[in-house]
Amino acid sequence: MSRRIWKLAVPLLLLASPTLAQGPPGADTLIAQQRVAMSKLAFLDGVWRGPAWTILPTGEKRTVTQTERIGPFLGGAVRVIEGRGYDANGAVAFDALGIVSYDPSKRAHTLRSYALGMAGDFAFTPNDSGYVWTIPAGPMTIRYTAVVRGGRLREIGERLAPGADAVQFFEMNLVRVGDTKWPDAGAIPPH
Repeated sequence: MSRRIWKLAVPLLLLASPTLAQGPPGADTLIAQQRVAMSKLAFLDGVWRGPAWTILPTGEKRTVTQTERIGPFLGGAVRVIEGRGYDANGAVAFDALGIVSYDPSKRAHTLRSYALGMAGDFAFTPNDSGYVWTIPAGPMTIRYTAVVRGGRLREIGERLAPGADAVQFFEMNLVRVGDTKWPDAGAIPPH
């Protein structure tokens, strides 16, 4: 019986050994895959500014001048987004930081967001004209959809509840006002 098992096991082991010897991809391979995936978001890089509004939970509509500063980091393996909204007096009324990354094993982008005292990882889906990102919120989903064309970035936020029409609660209409070397520029040199 053991001789028969060996006759079956040896060919299986020989077939499996090249696969086992390969192991997981190395850091260079993973980073190269991340850079390729993230290069498709290079159209976002730069400094953006324009009007934005949101409907607060109280029902009040708040209007700000929104700015976004977007650029590559880690040699292009991630994109960093700094968002600030300024009230009519020039004070910061909204402050956020986002990091968009790509996981080659999942073949998916993620947005790590920090805003309003909260943080989370959310599905981020680039497309030919912009991107969509979503936040699960109990039975509801918050969906942000951006269209980027001709130096303009329009993003809307909607609440999606089962069996109901989408309700828009946010909109920003930004114009690209310049380039930025942020956040990759200004690294601390070794000496």
